[in-house]
Amino acid sequence: MALLDIRLPKSIAKALRIPPNSPKRQQIRVLKKLLKKAKDTRFGQHYQFASILEDKNPISKFQKNIKAYDYSSLYAEWWNLTLAGESDVCWPGKIKYFALSSGTSESASKYIPVTKDLMKGNRISMVKQLLSLRKYENIPWKSVGKGYLMLGGSTDLQRGPGYFAGDLSGITAKKAPFWFSPFYKPGKKIAKTKDWDKKLEAIVKEAPNWDIGFLVGIPAWIQMCVEMVIKRYNLNHIHEMWPNLAFFCHGGVAFEPYKKGFEKLLGKPLTYLETYLASEGFIAYHDRQYHDGMKLVLNEHIFFEFVPFDENNFDSDGNIKPNPEALLIDQVETERDYALLISTSAGAWRYLIGDTIRFVNLERNEIIITGRTKHFLSLTGEHLSVDNMNRAIQHVSEKLNINVAEFTVAGIPAELFFSHHWYIGTDDTVDPTIFKTMLDETLKEINDDYATERISVLKEIIVDILPENKFMDFMIKKGKVGGQHKFPRVLKGDIHQEWVEFLKSER
Repeated sequence: MALLDIRLPKSIAKALRIPPNSPKRQQIRVLKKLLKKAKDTRFGQHYQFASILEDKNPISKFQKNIKAYDYSSLYAEWWNLTLAGESDVCWPGKIKYFALSSGTSESASKYIPVTKDLMKGNRISMVKQLLSLRKYENIPWKSVGKGYLMLGGSTDLQRGPGYFAGDLSGITAKKAPFWFSPFYKPGKKIAKTKDWDKKLEAIVKEAPNWDIGFLVGIPAWIQMCVEMVIKRYNLNHIHEMWPNLAFFCHGGVAFEPYKKGFEKLLGKPLTYLETYLASEGFIAYHDRQYHDGMKLVLNEHIFFEFVPFDENNFDSDGNIKPNPEALLIDQVETERDYALLISTSAGAWRYLIGDTIRFVNLERNEIIITGRTKHFLSLTGEHLSVDNMNRAIQHVSEKLNINVAEFTVAGIPAELFFSHHWYIGTDDTVDPTIFKTMLDETLKEINDDYATERISVLKEIIVDILPENKFMDFMIKKGKVGGQHKFPRVLKGDIHQEWVEFLKSER
């Protein structure tokens, strides 16, 4: 039986039949639903949710009553009580699952609450993305009903006092609905494996027994797995093993830097589906062919506010300022970066998720991810975003006909001035001087502020060419393997020092 023939639970089927109306009305309905559900919690009583619901303009009063939170402040004031096992703190009931998320720049794990309501909203969004394939051209439908190889975190979760914690992908796999079980690979036994090397080895061993139609995961880890299968069975490409492989559902990082190297492993083209599934919830997904933007999930389980990512709302370290300007879905514009504040069905309220996005289609509410609030370089006012970096690296790679699998950059002092130190991961032969010159010139074309600073206090850029495996080895050494872990595009603070020491030890 094909996956699309499966009878969905009534709650999901009902939720998929959403009456057409304006995005703002959808968001008002979502906010009211969240407020009504949480009005009797400690958070809801403290911030007078009942009064907000009675107001003629509930959104305005919601924004006025409740301050913007980042993880540290929300944990210090509220989520620490949730983690300690107390009930009805920010969301009704006791939280039994927490997604561990440290991002890529911080060493301490963040405990993000995961509730049944949040998981339900995530599942509905996943089904919507799957159903959107009906609008695609030349889709091999038989592949939709084949296996889904999801390379996520372990489903053998950490046990705390009254809760379980782990990677969101591990929680999602563990709590997957019964109707998905026949399609899920690598299966429950392998999925429980915590040792990354043992998990990969088990997947490679079982690979010939599976008929895979979908690959799902972070590009770097999926590519590593596919390379291991090809090498083990002496294949020319992965389609010799999985002829029905037709889709790659990815997220977490921009896919373009990986695409060229990944496609060398294929015997025929794949359909790429991007998702924006964060530990805090399913935020957006790619729902149409030949377009880059992802459609925001506006009518389910998340209320969005959009904070212009500029010096008025953020300090030089990317920390949000008090009382930021927070816009609604009907107030945004294209060609501008926004940081996301989200309120969710897991008790995140006006929570700064840390990502920056840009709208590419206002009519369809489609976005791209442009970076992180703390993953940018602005030592001297160059305002270099991850999006700038991705575009520049892609351009230089194409011009030099090389594959750059990973890259990162750090801002460093240079006597009385500053420099950018780039680390480029490629196994292709390339002259660092040529790469540096092309990268520098491309960034000047992309970013006017960068061009201005390069003739003043940003005196130099340095480029080191490294083997691709150095980046992977560093992640493995830090224990950040598989699941949703990805290499940081900007190195700051302790993670920068650890990287420098790692490279010294490798030499």
